[in-house]
Amino acid sequence: MDLEARVDRVSRHAAEVLTPDDLRALLASHDRPRAYIGFEPSGVLTVAHLITARKILDLAEAGCDVTVFLADWHAWINDKLGGDLARIQASGRYMEAGFTALGADPARVRYRWAHELVGASDYWARVVRVAKVTSVTRTKRAMSILGRSEAEGALDTSKMFYPAMQAADIFELPVDIAYAGMDQRRAHVLAREVAHHYGWEAPVAVHTPLLSSLKGGGRMDPAEGAVERKMSKSAPETGIPIPADRATIAERIAGAFCPAKEVDGNPVVEAVRYIVFPWEGRLEVPRAAKHGGPVAFETETAFLEAWRAGGVHPQDLKAAVVEALDRRLAPTREYFAAHPSLAPATFVPAAGPSVGSGAAREHA
Repeated sequence: MDLEARVDRVSRHAAEVLTPDDLRALLASHDRPRAYIGFEPSGVLTVAHLITARKILDLAEAGCDVTVFLADWHAWINDKLGGDLARIQASGRYMEAGFTALGADPARVRYRWAHELVGASDYWARVVRVAKVTSVTRTKRAMSILGRSEAEGALDTSKMFYPAMQAADIFELPVDIAYAGMDQRRAHVLAREVAHHYGWEAPVAVHTPLLSSLKGGGRMDPAEGAVERKMSKSAPETGIPIPADRATIAERIAGAFCPAKEVDGNPVVEAVRYIVFPWEGRLEVPRAAKHGGPVAFETETAFLEAWRAGGVHPQDLKAAVVEALDRRLAPTREYFAAHPSLAPATFVPAAGPSVGSGAAREHA
């Protein structure tokens, strides 16, 4: 793969790259740059993680040495799964299995844990260095990366460690490309600023868009830390878990918010843009003959033009998304059927999720 193809593979379908020039220079000078994405093991994956899995594969295909960082200590700090490290680590093993089933297996990417780093004094020295050049005000603003508001006065002090730890992770692993959803933008900008202060290598940051709740509504401005509309496992009706059977996919999509002709905040249209096209390269819409028969779109632009013009009915679009998501999740159903010890039941009680067991949050 030549340089232009590698740049395209890393940046395609991204909402933002900080910066495109830095990315090009990195790929021109490194045959195998180090990339990573970090996750709090904190609950069940949703179809929103298909966006992440596709970009992990893009990075690997572009020649990157990719690390998936399972941030168990960060999830502990953030009170996920009741702050129970055993359950958090069971969730991490499930996440590794889920991404493996989607193609990001250990032969292609490296899986590492936060607990591998925190036992070293050098790590904590790095955390202190990050904290020393980060104001308390800036740290509080960055706490949106935990899904927390800086105004939450009752938070325990450990939450203040989180932004400095997340930035330190990037340099301790170390990595050249920090990848995450747009909700982690503040953490990556902080890491780049700290790098410039100390003369460390600043990571290129790659951010993909966030998938909205199937119920719609809420604010979505990730750059400002507002992600109320993001799909979340803590409200099961707003998302589709991994693995999910076809009946569950069909039920959730049938009830999804999908106003005709509208694009912004429409989760079904977002699923087409952020999942179907990146994974399959085209959209096939089944339609009855009386409505014009089946139609296929080879580009996102062609689909959006037809959708905005009313050329695709919401019910037909929903049927197309059900078909595509069912194909994408089929390997995960097969994998967990063959590996039941890694299924969500190992960390989510049968009675339902406990406090703090929301959707796995990308932490970097």
